[in-house]
Amino acid sequence: MDSLTVSYLEMLEQHDAEACRILRAEAARQETTIELIASENHVSQRVMHGIGTCLTNKYAEGYPGRRYYGGCRHHDEIEQLARDRAKELFGCKYANVQPHSGAQANMAVYMAFLEPGDTFASLVLKDGGHLSHGMHLNFSGRYFKPVHYPLVYDEAKPDFEHIDYDAMRALCLEHRPKMILCGYSAYPRTIHFEKFRTVADEIGAIMVADIAHIAGLCATGVHPNPFPHAHVVTTTTHKTLRGPRGGLIMTNDLELHKKMNTTVFPGTQGGPLMHAIGAKAIAFGEALKPEYKTYCRQVVSNAQALVSALSEYGYRLCSGGTDNHLMLVDLSARDADLTGKDAEAWLESAGIITNKNGIPKDTRPPMVTSGLRLGTPAVTTRGLREEHMPQIAAWIDRVLGSGGDEGECAAVRGEVREFCEGYPLEH
Repeated sequence: MDSLTVSYLEMLEQHDAEACRILRAEAARQETTIELIASENHVSQRVMHGIGTCLTNKYAEGYPGRRYYGGCRHHDEIEQLARDRAKELFGCKYANVQPHSGAQANMAVYMAFLEPGDTFASLVLKDGGHLSHGMHLNFSGRYFKPVHYPLVYDEAKPDFEHIDYDAMRALCLEHRPKMILCGYSAYPRTIHFEKFRTVADEIGAIMVADIAHIAGLCATGVHPNPFPHAHVVTTTTHKTLRGPRGGLIMTNDLELHKKMNTTVFPGTQGGPLMHAIGAKAIAFGEALKPEYKTYCRQVVSNAQALVSALSEYGYRLCSGGTDNHLMLVDLSARDADLTGKDAEAWLESAGIITNKNGIPKDTRPPMVTSGLRLGTPAVTTRGLREEHMPQIAAWIDRVLGSGGDEGECAAVRGEVREFCEGYPLEH
């Protein structure tokens, strides 16, 4: 750990030993495990420290130059810096950096363009969509009417389990949704944004791209950028973007920008989290550097290497592989009785952190599942490369092949801990 972190924990220990104990334990967990959750990453110490600044002490309701509180001069400056860097990073004209999360960014977009009961089109959650794309317990499914376009389900077709763009068009022509939403949480293939925009223009709909997972890849050209095709782009600022947890909304249309500013504040949020916005500015600055593009390329190379290694052990990769940072592993091809729930628990005991995930047409419930979602952003941040992916795949197969045997899991845990010592995290 760096000196600032150490001094902070030493100070905290004098005042709150129990909280300090938990923080130290979590730091040790992250340091000694392999993080393969596709939606997680390790931020730099600059971002880490940026989110713990004096900016947290201020209420700054409103926007730069139009605040409802005094004393916001420097908060205006840091928010404008975050805006400007986001615009440069994604090549757009307008950015709102205030959403507290990706889901709240999406909520603001729904409020801007839809009335309760209006129809929108998206990919269903079980096929790789997101909770905020129409899941019935989420606001998006409770107050609006989702219609879902499918994947290609014909195993004989080369694009099996890819988005079925012809079916998407047919669905939209039938239901005439006011908004077409693309961008997903468990979809490993390239998204063809231009095909969504063509259909949106055909029916007079707003096209929204939620690039929460692939934002860093889009910003660096490793995945196609949703601009200029999308009317609106939402994203989180963590995951591949490697910033603090938070949300972001972007557009090239001034009127749409004004409308969404209103639905962020006062529509869905009060005071912005200025400490998070400060950390966003720092993270965007990091992402504008040439080495970040190198990092994003390595993320994808690592994901493809891990896909190849897992395939050799008999695991089926949904859609046949990956074009981005994540993969969806169908465990049933390796063991019909193996569930995502068991696999996640066994792997965690061995120091490999994953998350259970449904696969297309999964017959098991969401808390059980037949698959795992794996991703390489965090291990790439740690410094791992293609040559390390076969070792990770071997550990995964040892654990799962043993049926979660305690002795085998403990043996792998020791090997993982020793391996991680050679690739320490930046604290």
